[in-house]
Amino acid sequence: MFKTTMKIDGMMCGMCEAHMNDAIRKAIPEATKVKSSHIKGESSFLSETKPDEGKLLEAIEKTGYTVVSIGSETYQKKLFGLF
Repeated sequence: MFKTTMKIDGMMCGMCEAHMNDAIRKAIPEATKVKSSHIKGESSFLSETKPDEGKLLEAIEKTGYTVVSIGSETYQKKLFGLF
């Protein structure tokens, strides 16, 4: 599993966050836990495979926002209560 985090320029409000989340879900249909923050200027999501950065760039830039950076790292679910 991968966690992808993108720095996004141009988000100003909660509606911008919703537009960003929709663009991510359309570009990467298997994306889960999609979230965006206009305050942090950041969007992130989880996926089973490393996402196609080209698809993400294209989808986000079509919405009028600017992708500053994209990074993906392996992600493991945290298991609480199991030692």
